[in-house]
Amino acid sequence: MDKAFTKGLRLLEVLARSSKPRGITDLAGELGLTKSNVHRLLATLQTQGFVRQAPPPSSTYELTLKIWELGSYVVKRLDFVAIAHPAMETLAQATGETVHLSVLDDTDVVYVDKIESKHQIRAHTSVGMRAPAFAMATGKAMLAHEPDEALERFRPLFKRYTATTRVTLEELMADIRQVRQQGYATVLQGEWRDGIAACACAILSQAGEVVGAIGISGPDSRLKRKELKQFSEEVRKAAQSISATLGHRPRH
Repeated sequence: MDKAFTKGLRLLEVLARSSKPRGITDLAGELGLTKSNVHRLLATLQTQGFVRQAPPPSSTYELTLKIWELGSYVVKRLDFVAIAHPAMETLAQATGETVHLSVLDDTDVVYVDKIESKHQIRAHTSVGMRAPAFAMATGKAMLAHEPDEALERFRPLFKRYTATTRVTLEELMADIRQVRQQGYATVLQGEWRDGIAACACAILSQAGEVVGAIGISGPDSRLKRKELKQFSEEVRKAAQSISATLGHRPRH
């Protein structure tokens, strides 16, 4: 096997196992490579979209989700998706709406599983699709578990997709405060796509860290404020069930 290819794979594995972004010197020491070698490998992986550099002034690197995106069918085999699916089915039966399972990739949400609504009029999405986290119920549900300062990364990224899109950090923070207060996130009118309403709740690991979010979505003509509030309890139950299976025990 080509030596450079082998080194690149080893670098990907180290980054995948790391709990935080890593610097070149740090990576070189663990891999037993020169810093210039690691820098070249990172540059290649970054060009191909597998790695990204943390925002300045940091000089550290972390993985993107491209490896997963290359074969979204593979995610079906992951424990998280397998564990979550029974709760997704229960939620779909209880609400009759499309159910999504999402993960957070920096400033985007990525759909990793879904159950389609049987309604003729429904929200159309696909597994593997990305969407801006600040405009999605699943995104806001996960962002609510981050410290306020972490949300600064959205400041230069705001873009108006619909008439109700949040386009300032202050508007997003107001939504995040509401999510923290009520325990779930809602989008009453489409903030990314017109006419879509949604409700979502974060899924937590044994360590209490966010691993994803589960939510429902549908046309805002059918999912109004009353219906979203009613279904929010079902969404919370689904998220709590998945979290409990992952080993999470809420603090009392």
